Amino acid sequence: MRSMTGCGTGKVQGDGWEVSAEIKTVNHRFLDPGLRLPRNLSFLEQPARECLNAALRRGHADVFLTVRSLSDSGMEASVNTDLAKAYLEAARRIAAENGIPDDMSVSRLMALEGVTTLNEKEMDREKVTALCREAMEIALAQTVAMREEEGQHLKDDLALHLEAVDGLRKNICGRAPLVVEEYRQRLEARLKALGQENTEPQRVAQEVAIMADRCAIDEELARLESHEKQMRQYLEARGEIGKKLDFLVQEMNREANTIGSKAQDVEIAKAVIEIKAEIEKIREQIQNIE
Repeated sequence: MRSMTGCGTGKVQGDGWEVSAEIKTVNHRFLDPGLRLPRNLSFLEQPARECLNAALRRGHADVFLTVRSLSDSGMEASVNTDLAKAYLEAARRIAAENGIPDDMSVSRLMALEGVTTLNEKEMDREKVTALCREAMEIALAQTVAMREEEGQHLKDDLALHLEAVDGLRKNICGRAPLVVEEYRQRLEARLKALGQENTEPQRVAQEVAIMADRCAIDEELARLESHEKQMRQYLEARGEIGKKLDFLVQEMNREANTIGSKAQDVEIAKAVIEIKAEIEKIREQIQNIE
């Protein structure tokens, strides 16, 4: 089981280039990539998305990619030779016409406007893309490892809350049969207080039967137990289970509400409130499960 919270970094060098990848993920209903790329690296968006889709199922993932040239400079110089020749010819003509030395040097010539231009070194997209995939795989391996570690903590915590729900459910199962008997005793005591001691036993039994049918919660308790078992099974499963757990929590909450409304007993009502509190803790935790 994995959490949706994690992060990782990867750095790869080769063929004169260095590519760094940083990934941070948080919870989200679906897989939601968020890539931060400068315009000159837009060609890396598709391979980065493919790497994310292969490793993750859910969560918002912020991805930061940087590319750096390993040479002394990421720039390269180009020379306008025709313009340089024109400058040299002009310098010689001026020197000859005015009887002065021609002191034009290479450094001076290169400093003249338009002779030398610095351009960003052209990027080998194929090589950089391959390096990007390697860096992404390293960063994703770290991210997944962190998500699995966090997932184990979530699993342990959820197991505790499920155990609490199960204990409360068992208490209700033990209490439920007593509710009808206590109602019968209260009914008979009330009739006696009103001076109706000779009320037909059949009539009393009928009233008790109606009440017992109205507050029957056996089916709800059985379904709640079934949901607990399914959730434990999912906690041991791999892959995308967050949505399934979310559905089970909704069903567990539905059963708890029904039990509380039908039971008509103070002790059961208190137990239901505690069950709902545990279910809410479970709901909060599974929002971060992949």
